[in-house]
Amino acid sequence: MKKNMKKFGLTLLTAFAGGALALGVYKFAENKYDQGMSFEDKQKVYFASNRSAAPVVSSAGTADFTQAAAEVTPAVVYIRTTYAAKSGGNQDQFEQMFGQMFGQRTRPQGPQMASGSGVIISPDGYIVTNNHVVAKAEKITIVTNDHRQFEAKVIGTDPNTDLALIKINATNLPIVKLGNSDAVRVGEWVLAVGNPFKLTSTVTAGIVSAKGRSINIIGKDDDEDQDQNPFGPVTQQNPTLRKGIESFIQTDAAINPGNSGGALVNTAGELIGINAAIASHTGSYEGYGFAIPVNLAKKVLNDIKKFGSVKRGYIGISFADLSDPEAAQGLKTDKTNGLYVNSLVEGGGAEKAGIQPGDIITKVEGNTVYESSDLQERVARLQPGDNIKITVLRNGSEKNFDVTLKAEAPVAKSAALSKSASELFNKLGAGFQPLSQAQKTKFHVNSGVLVTQVRAGGIFDDTEIPVGSVITSINKQPINSVNDMDNVITNLKNGRLIITGYYPNGGSFSNVFEIQ
Repeated sequence: MKKNMKKFGLTLLTAFAGGALALGVYKFAENKYDQGMSFEDKQKVYFASNRSAAPVVSSAGTADFTQAAAEVTPAVVYIRTTYAAKSGGNQDQFEQMFGQMFGQRTRPQGPQMASGSGVIISPDGYIVTNNHVVAKAEKITIVTNDHRQFEAKVIGTDPNTDLALIKINATNLPIVKLGNSDAVRVGEWVLAVGNPFKLTSTVTAGIVSAKGRSINIIGKDDDEDQDQNPFGPVTQQNPTLRKGIESFIQTDAAINPGNSGGALVNTAGELIGINAAIASHTGSYEGYGFAIPVNLAKKVLNDIKKFGSVKRGYIGISFADLSDPEAAQGLKTDKTNGLYVNSLVEGGGAEKAGIQPGDIITKVEGNTVYESSDLQERVARLQPGDNIKITVLRNGSEKNFDVTLKAEAPVAKSAALSKSASELFNKLGAGFQPLSQAQKTKFHVNSGVLVTQVRAGGIFDDTEIPVGSVITSINKQPINSVNDMDNVITNLKNGRLIITGYYPNGGSFSNVFEIQ
């Protein structure tokens, strides 16, 4: 009996020790969230320490969509945005371009309102949504599934993919598990979770209708943000490049105004896409919706968190899509798949690798290229300096080339407040990254953040503070991080914001803003 009790006691002690060790590792990792961990790493820590609850079973007695819906719904948020009062003309065109996926706006009189959805992807408050949901918003209010409200600030946006990363000050939030959009199959069941017509926490079901869809909606009338095209410069002679990076997952799950930025998940409750647009003549659901693949979103979001903007390389080509019969006929080729290389960017990756005008790109990383989106998404996932294997058809035979993506030079865009700290941060309209020691040495400063992105319509854009500038202080307080900026903005006393720093060429500036 004593022997059994001793054995039981040893087992119990071991169990307690193991549990304490796991909890300690989790808490240690949790405290290191902002020490460079990617979102995937954060999620591994989270799900290792937060086991799924018992499966939810439907009234029919068998597991169906209820488990996935139960796991995902708590992590999908409702987003309300407020905009400065404007005349209705341009806004109406912008709303129509996205099929009214913004949600229901008020009339032009007074501040403009919009709504959308977002997905929590990190327990410490990072949320992914669409760029068009938060673009130029002054105030962003997040309402969680349990009806808590937070103000969010924009960490960064990527108009080329219509993605945005925003953040709220909260901890221990429920999150949606990131899936693998490459493994998604046409015909499989999926759920769309969002807030259509302000109906919060709505779940609809459907199937994946197609993959790799390009519907020419991103950047259609917004060329000013298309400066980071992964294939080369936008020119009047190369209109093919006048569009964003599109390789949508198409679904017939019902998606309506307000679903933008919401979750498309598989039956395991894993996020496979961010709902972005609908094909509609009326602005409401007519059968098809489109989601940004999560594998593309992972790269964009991690870049925004780490660098403040997306680090994108480019191949350096212009091409004609042979899936377009008119294009193929004009080039006098009988090929119906692939991309015909029209020209090369001088000094670009494709030219240096040996690709020539007249080549037909048939494969990327061994996968058949049927249309432009098959190449676009693959390239958009990579960083400058990465290699990508391109297969071309030349003189009747296939040849393989290893193309090194070239880093794009930062585009120095030429480089308005009873508002909360988050509203003021969003009004700045910029992304930031702490200065490295080398950068501090270059600018001869002891503190500072680097401006990594300038968004149209913000204070930095209006006052021509360009990408590559360094902000050293706000209201004479040294700035080394976004948190420092929050602290200074929160404690404004005289309604004045003084931003001091250096332009990329080393010239200094000190801009004063009166807060109304």
